[in-house]
Amino acid sequence: MAKTAKTVAPEKKPRVSRKIKAPLTTRENLSALIGTARKILRKDKGLNGDVDRLPLLTWVMFLKFLDDLEAVHEEESELDSKPYQPIIEAPYRWRDWAAREDGISGDELLAFIGQEFTVRADSSTGKGLFAYLRGLAGEGEKGSQREVIANVFKGVQNRMVSGYLLRDILNKINGIHFSASEEIHTLSHLYESMLREMRDAAGDSGEFYTPRPVVRFMVQVSDPQLGETVLDPACGTGGFLVEAYDHIAPQVTTPAHRLTLQRDTLYGQEAKPLPYMLVQMNLLLHGLEAPQIAYGNTLDRRVNEIGHSERVDVILTNPPFGGEEEVGIKANFPPNMQTAETALLFLQYIMRKLRVAGAPVPGGKPASRGGRAAVVVPNGTLFGDGISAVIKEKMLKEFRLHTIVRLPQGVFAPYTDIPANLLFFERGGPTDTIWYYELPLPEGRKKYSKTAPLQFEEFASAMAWWNAREEGPQAWKVDFAGRRAAAVDAATPHWQNAEAERAAALALGKDLREAEQGIATVNGEKKEKSQARLRTLKAQQQAHELAAKTAQAQGDALYWPIYNLDQKNPHAKAGLEHADPKDLIARMRGHEAEVIRLLGEIETLVNEVEQ
Repeated sequence: MAKTAKTVAPEKKPRVSRKIKAPLTTRENLSALIGTARKILRKDKGLNGDVDRLPLLTWVMFLKFLDDLEAVHEEESELDSKPYQPIIEAPYRWRDWAAREDGISGDELLAFIGQEFTVRADSSTGKGLFAYLRGLAGEGEKGSQREVIANVFKGVQNRMVSGYLLRDILNKINGIHFSASEEIHTLSHLYESMLREMRDAAGDSGEFYTPRPVVRFMVQVSDPQLGETVLDPACGTGGFLVEAYDHIAPQVTTPAHRLTLQRDTLYGQEAKPLPYMLVQMNLLLHGLEAPQIAYGNTLDRRVNEIGHSERVDVILTNPPFGGEEEVGIKANFPPNMQTAETALLFLQYIMRKLRVAGAPVPGGKPASRGGRAAVVVPNGTLFGDGISAVIKEKMLKEFRLHTIVRLPQGVFAPYTDIPANLLFFERGGPTDTIWYYELPLPEGRKKYSKTAPLQFEEFASAMAWWNAREEGPQAWKVDFAGRRAAAVDAATPHWQNAEAERAAALALGKDLREAEQGIATVNGEKKEKSQARLRTLKAQQQAHELAAKTAQAQGDALYWPIYNLDQKNPHAKAGLEHADPKDLIARMRGHEAEVIRLLGEIETLVNEVEQ
């Protein structure tokens, strides 16, 4: 058999593999969509930076979200064969005027949105969109979704001047599906990043931003539980409420639990229209279907009128500080604690709002423990005297201020470099021991900054210490009960002396009145003697009053310094004064002026007696 020659196949050239482009993830899609929308917004001449762009994106997304939510509820009602009453009716629903790419545009669109009375998308005439939405307040019960929507749009304005660019924005946002849980979850994170950008861009006019690591730490150590009520009375864009929601959500295991979390757990209040709208959107995106956010100034209420039914279990907040309130707001607080300083007024409000142990709770058993709070305060609150000291006295008598966490410089950059502290206290005082924990800066760092901010991982040591407290390089405790007892013991003799001198001055009042009456009925030598006696009595009374002031001041000087909570770390190698140098100088000059005044009064009195 003849051998068949083997055919050698030609050598194949190696195929160059062509990379298949991976499909975009939900995050990438949404990020690209939002990015494109923001580029479109930059073209509009009516918008001034991100401070204007984000609010516009927010109200547009808000309306799309509501329409998607209503579509789901309509479908559920249809399946259950139940009628559905929409929150927003035609022709004002998103699907009626915004969903079609070729829908109304240009001046027609601007008129429909902003005018009080206009031609609508269905060619009929009636209220403009914003006018309709604001009018929903009169159609819904207090706290209803209609009222929420009306309040959201109360301060909203469309600042875009191009209706064509606005149509482009609507078409982009229409690509977001708020009925898809993955998209909502992803968008919530993108939205938070936009909030941070807006606050950075706003500078001094922006809302004060509490860094997420600080919020997360405060929520985790406060540990709000399902069934408790949580309040942020100055909620801004909702950072504390979102974090509290995420903390409590894993505890939900039944439909009843879910209902409790959705309706009876989280509460807030915000006074400014823009943050009010932003917090609503922020909470909706994170899963809270009907946010319980009140609109208005939290302090616009007599604090003594807040009863047991309005009190809450947990307060988490960073109240505004550095601001001043008007006279009418100050009048809502006790006379001896009235101040224009916003932070101090909020501190009083917070104390009043905390639950009293054993007090009745609406719809439930009496509270087993007193309410607790975690509050950001500026350093001046710790060392402040005068009314600030009076407020702290009340806190330390009626509440247990168990922990003060001292934050490093720059945590709140770029908004402020003022040192800040976290106060943790619970109703059920008095305070016996105060623990301090000084959060250290990372090795080699002098301060935090906008470009190098605080990270949550840096709270790890504080978290570990929280439930197993020991003194160490960063932690120390103060025996406040001992300090208070020693101060009272030292001050009491002076206060008793002051009381005796005031009583002596008061007792001379009868003799003074008789001497003044006697002068009017005599003449000559007798009148001169009566006048001399009157001068002597007045000098004696003034001497007693001055002695009372001096003794009171001596006692106060021994007592009130215990309410300076600006305690330095005893383990630190070099203690730095936390107070602003300008404040320290002003305080020293104030004390100096008081001493000079008292010496002047003593000198005048001595001269009168010698005469």
